[in-house]
Amino acid sequence: MKIFIVTFGCKVNQYESQAIWEKFAREGWTKAASVTDADVVVVNSCTVTEESDKKVKRALHKIRKENSGAVIVLTGCMPQAFSARSDFIETVKDADIVLGNACKYDILAHVLEFLKTKNKIVKVKAFDAKNPKFESAIINDFSERTRAFLKIEDGCDNFCSYCIIPYARGRVRSKPIDEIFAEVQNLAQKGYKEVVLVGINLSAYGKDIGLTLCDAVETACSVDGIERVRLGSLEPDKMNEAAILRLSAQKKLCPQFHLSLQSGCDATLKRMNRTYTASDYYLVVKRLRENFENAAITTDVMVGFAGETDEEFEESLSFVQKVGFAKVHVFAYSKRAGTRAAAFANQVDPAVKKIRSKAMIAATERSRQEFFNYQIEKTEPVLYETRDSKGFWHGHTRNYTPVVARVDAAAQDLDLHAKIVLTKLIKAEADYCVGKIIEG
Repeated sequence: MKIFIVTFGCKVNQYESQAIWEKFAREGWTKAASVTDADVVVVNSCTVTEESDKKVKRALHKIRKENSGAVIVLTGCMPQAFSARSDFIETVKDADIVLGNACKYDILAHVLEFLKTKNKIVKVKAFDAKNPKFESAIINDFSERTRAFLKIEDGCDNFCSYCIIPYARGRVRSKPIDEIFAEVQNLAQKGYKEVVLVGINLSAYGKDIGLTLCDAVETACSVDGIERVRLGSLEPDKMNEAAILRLSAQKKLCPQFHLSLQSGCDATLKRMNRTYTASDYYLVVKRLRENFENAAITTDVMVGFAGETDEEFEESLSFVQKVGFAKVHVFAYSKRAGTRAAAFANQVDPAVKKIRSKAMIAATERSRQEFFNYQIEKTEPVLYETRDSKGFWHGHTRNYTPVVARVDAAAQDLDLHAKIVLTKLIKAEADYCVGKIIEG
C-alpha cells in the first residue's frame, strides 16, 4: 500500500514525518507520488497561528476532494492543542483518524484498525506533566535532503503569553545521549555530512535528564563522517558565557545562531512573558561574535503585539538595527485562542501592524545586504544541495550564507550534490552571494 505525508510547520515536524514514514516503510509500505496516488494520507499539522489551522483545514478538504477513497490521518500540534473543544472534530470532519502528538508514532496501528472497522478514530491523550518522557524515534535517512534534521528535544516550559505551543507539545523532554550518538552515526553512514539539531525549545535540552545542549553538540560532533553540526532556534536565556565558551571548542559546530528575539523593547518583552531584556540579548550576541569567527545571527521579530505603542515599536526597530542581523523573519502578531495575550487590552490595529511590518522588513533587508557584502572575498566551504536548469549550483556556507555558483564549461558534468567544496564569494546579490568554485 502507498502513503503520502503532508507536513506543515517547523523542522521538528519534518523530522517526525520522516520517522512516521520509516515506520510504514519497515512494514513494506511505499511512498506515493502524490495525494491522488495514495491509500493513506497523513497530515502532520502546525498550530502556531490561527492561519496555520486554516491551512490545515483547507488541506484536509482538498485531499478529501482529490482522493475520496484515501484514509486521511490528522496528527500533530493542532489536535493536541484543541481536540478538547466541543466543535473541534466537526471542523476537521474530512479526517478519518485524529491523533495528538503523544500518539503520532502509533499511526500505523490505528490505520490498520480503521481499514478493518471503518470506524472514525479520535485519540488525543494528555502529556504526563509529572513524569515527562521523550517519545523516542530514530531515523536512518532524511529523504531527498543533503542535511538531516535530528530532533533531540520536545516540549516547552516557558508559557510565553502569545504562544499555544506548550499546550500542544507538553513539558521539556530530552532524547537520551546514547540515542543521539547512534542516530548521528546512522546518518553519517548514509553519507550525510551535516546534521541540524532541532527541538521545540532546543536550548532547554537536558533540563530533565541532568545534561545541557553542550553535551548533545559534543556528542554529535564526535561522530566520524559528520563534518558540520548546526543548531535550530535557540532561546537567549540559556546561552550564558560558560555555554558559549564550551560550544566554541567544537570546530564542527557551524557559526550560525538563530537566536529568538520577538521584540527589542523591554516593556513588550515583559508583556510577552519572555525571560530576558534587550540588553541581556545583546550581551549574548556580543559573546557569540567574540567566540565564533564570522558568525551569522538570525532571528524572529514580532510587530504589533498587544499594547505595543509607537514608542515601543521604535525602540524595537532601533534595537534590531543595532544588532545587525544576517536575516530576520518579521511577522505581525495575531491573537491566538487559548493564550493569555488574546485577552489583553489595547490590541493593535491591523493597518498599523502592516505599516510597522513594512518598516521592520526594510530595516532587516538592509542589514542582510550588509551581511552579504561582508562575506565578499572570503573563501568558504560550501555544502552544495541543488543544481538549477541553467547549470548553477546552490548551497550554503558554514554560517548559512546562500551561495550560487557555476562550474567551468569543462566541468559541466561535475556532480556537486551533497559535497562540501571550497568556494570564493565574489559578489553579493539581494538573496545570495555569487561564488566561484576553487579547484581542488
